[in-house]
Amino acid sequence: MIRLVPVSLICLFASAAFAGTPTDEAFGNLADEYLNDLANFSPATATIIGDHRADDELDRVDDAARAESLELLREYQAALEALDRNELSRANQVDAELLLHEIESSTWSIETLREWAWNPLYYINISGGAIYGLLARDFAPLEQRLVSATARLEQIPRFLEEARGSLEPSRVPKIHAETAIAQNPGLNSIIDTMIIPRMDVLTSEQQARLSAAIETARNAVADHQTWLEEELLPRANGDFRVGEALYDTKLAFALNSPLSRKDITARAEQEYEKVRNEMFEVAKIVYLKTHPMTTFPDSPDEAYKQAIIRAALEEAYRKLPPRDGIVDVAKQQLQEAIDFVIEHNIVTMPEEPVEIIIMPEFQRGVTVAYLDPPGPLDRDQPAFYAVAPLPDDWTEEQVESFLREYNLYSIQDLTIHEGVPGHYLQLALSNRYPSTLRSVLWSGPFVEGWGVYAEQMMIEAGYQNHDPLMKLINLKWYLRAITNAIIDSAIHVDGMTRDAAMKLMVEGGFQEEREAAGKWVRAQLTSAQLSTYFVGYQEHLEMRAAVEELWGDEFTLRRYHDQVLSYGSPPVRFVRALMLGEDIPRRGE
Repeated sequence: MIRLVPVSLICLFASAAFAGTPTDEAFGNLADEYLNDLANFSPATATIIGDHRADDELDRVDDAARAESLELLREYQAALEALDRNELSRANQVDAELLLHEIESSTWSIETLREWAWNPLYYINISGGAIYGLLARDFAPLEQRLVSATARLEQIPRFLEEARGSLEPSRVPKIHAETAIAQNPGLNSIIDTMIIPRMDVLTSEQQARLSAAIETARNAVADHQTWLEEELLPRANGDFRVGEALYDTKLAFALNSPLSRKDITARAEQEYEKVRNEMFEVAKIVYLKTHPMTTFPDSPDEAYKQAIIRAALEEAYRKLPPRDGIVDVAKQQLQEAIDFVIEHNIVTMPEEPVEIIIMPEFQRGVTVAYLDPPGPLDRDQPAFYAVAPLPDDWTEEQVESFLREYNLYSIQDLTIHEGVPGHYLQLALSNRYPSTLRSVLWSGPFVEGWGVYAEQMMIEAGYQNHDPLMKLINLKWYLRAITNAIIDSAIHVDGMTRDAAMKLMVEGGFQEEREAAGKWVRAQLTSAQLSTYFVGYQEHLEMRAAVEELWGDEFTLRRYHDQVLSYGSPPVRFVRALMLGEDIPRRGE
């Protein structure tokens, strides 16, 4: 970890945009110092955020670096707790709560969760992201970015050596070791596709240095691959289940919500039954189109409902994308969603660029798609809607299973979630909020909950001409968010087996085998994240209902959505307080 000389960030950051009282000014200075120190905590993270002062440095990940981080975090916590937050503006009260929450979460993660000791993916994400983050966006001249990449590639051997020294093989779960083995070569893919074809912009001297750095990095990756396969994997006997104590604390940090694990499970189980019944009602409409003489029983049993829903879903599965054409389909459907949002005046349509890309190799194996937004300080750069290609070693049966799950209707729902009016639109508008600190400390449940809300809201607004098949697939995707929340805690706390999880997802959630199998892997590799979709969506629904009641006839979708997204992406309960004039929540509330 590099320790930077403090500099004035008045022009670079606008972290406390609502200075008023001396306490506001003090908090603004503290927030600026914290943002300045992000490059000390992690140069790779600073690059992604858009702070490029340490682009030629690669994170230190040894014991000394962790000790320095803990010391810094304790200093910030003490300074923050010394402020009288009652004297802050309402906007700064929110940011102060977010900063304190982040500091406590980071401290707990280093001291207690200790993922650095048992998750090899932690290091692969840093090293891959450190190089990818320099080359994916044109935030500076290519020559400058390649020189920075050269410096970071030269540090890969040191970084991976520190990673191996930090990991405790006996604590590493086998699934984490296997996934690391698959992802580790991804750095070579970045070199081959993003660096080598562009080296001609460098001088001969710079090219020589970069070529040497590439060889150094490749050798280090190869050595690390050997270690992963021959040393780590045979000794990887850790339990991927984090257990009740760690899970509950991690969940509380991840959600920043008053909802507990038991609250979430109870809500999810109730919604599970409700949504399956809604799917049956929509499935009857679809079924009658092909079997118009059907008479449905007044009180069908669950087996009958299951059969009708599956028969209706088969109609959607007739419309599949080509195996190598998912990206092209997503591009077309993104434009359709944009046109609908504009035509129906649903929310302000941002002009910030968005590109649909093939997911980088080092990121594959956890999720099918994601939205990679530009950092808060690189707001003029494009957002990337990344889609994972189908693995080359899949059988025809596995390919068919995947394409059935990601039929044309499902890709449309996915594109709403990741693109418009989901993550891309929401983050583009939220990033306009003047507090850089709030943009950096965005809330996963707010963002993921908005994505699920966007799916539901678009269908209710008549997207795709009220097509019942679109509605059926939309409900299926919401059912996925529900089962995500159920299996998240059930796996990590209650010991749910793979068979039980697969049964819930395939039979209960109507997911195809490939989707459910991938979710089982994802659930093992993560904890608490799968609950963010359902919890965030529930909180968004409750907030909208409260605002609709308050505004009455003055409520419109455009007015509501624009105001919700004008506050950035803090946890929903803070946006609700700002929308309704309620007290700003404090820790433990």
